[in-house]
Amino acid sequence: MTELIVQKYNKMEINNREDYEIVMKQIEVLLQKSTEGGLALLSENEKDKLALLSLKAEKFEDSIPLLPIKAPSTIAEMIRLKMFEMNIKQKQLAKLLEVSEARVSEILSGKRKLTFDLAKKLHYKLKIEADFILQVD
Repeated sequence: MTELIVQKYNKMEINNREDYEIVMKQIEVLLQKSTEGGLALLSENEKDKLALLSLKAEKFEDSIPLLPIKAPSTIAEMIRLKMFEMNIKQKQLAKLLEVSEARVSEILSGKRKLTFDLAKKLHYKLKIEADFILQVD
């Protein structure tokens, strides 16, 4: 890497969102230029700058804690979470659980309680803890 670029950008720290936005704008300019004609359009200094700024931005992004995810408190919330994790729709869930789509809809809306058979399927097929199933709703 070009020594001047390394010296200039190694000292730079991203300490807040404003600094991050400035760096991201600089990265965007360089990416736009390279997108129009490939990395060959970037000078060695620009390539080095892009690499260092990207590392700085990544370091800042990694330092931001993720928001805590609210733990499901109902069987419907847990089923929706599992559907999200498995990337499936209600129709696919109904097929997996061997129940009608209407039954899935009623359970998700809270209009119908679980049967013992369905509770077992939720445990074995969606990997929902038995304790959770027994304690909610």
